[in-house]
Amino acid sequence: MVSKNTICLWFNGTALDAAQFYAETFPDSAVKAVHRAPGDYPAGKEGDVLTVEFTVLGLPCLGLNGGPAFTHTEAFSFQVATEDQEETDRLWNAIVGNGGQESACGWCKDKWGLSWQISPRVLTEAVSGPDPVVAKRVFEAMMTMRKIDIAAIEQARRG
Repeated sequence: MVSKNTICLWFNGTALDAAQFYAETFPDSAVKAVHRAPGDYPAGKEGDVLTVEFTVLGLPCLGLNGGPAFTHTEAFSFQVATEDQEETDRLWNAIVGNGGQESACGWCKDKWGLSWQISPRVLTEAVSGPDPVVAKRVFEAMMTMRKIDIAAIEQARRG
């Protein structure tokens, strides 16, 4: 059964590959169902994978193999709250090391062009905390990073 609210992600024939990668990489993620096209369509043929139902960190998603007309942009991203440097490194390295690319401030893209924010909780808490001086120091430290370095964030937090 499809959830009442599902994130639909457009792919160019690679929805199943992406869903399988997400299921292997993120906890509470799984490929739920693969649906094949009942007939030919502009981006494919009868029997091709048309849609894939999957979850990413518990969020219901639908991968749609709609063809090359639309691509992912940074206007949509998954923000993943990590607990420690080990988890931050594991997720970042899985995305970037599997054909993805680094960006700034904890952002990266997977090989399908989907953006991810790998954000340690300590960073989020410090930047949104009650002390504006601490928030500014942490924010300035974050602005120099690609993958977030929790030790450097903690150091900036302490001053």
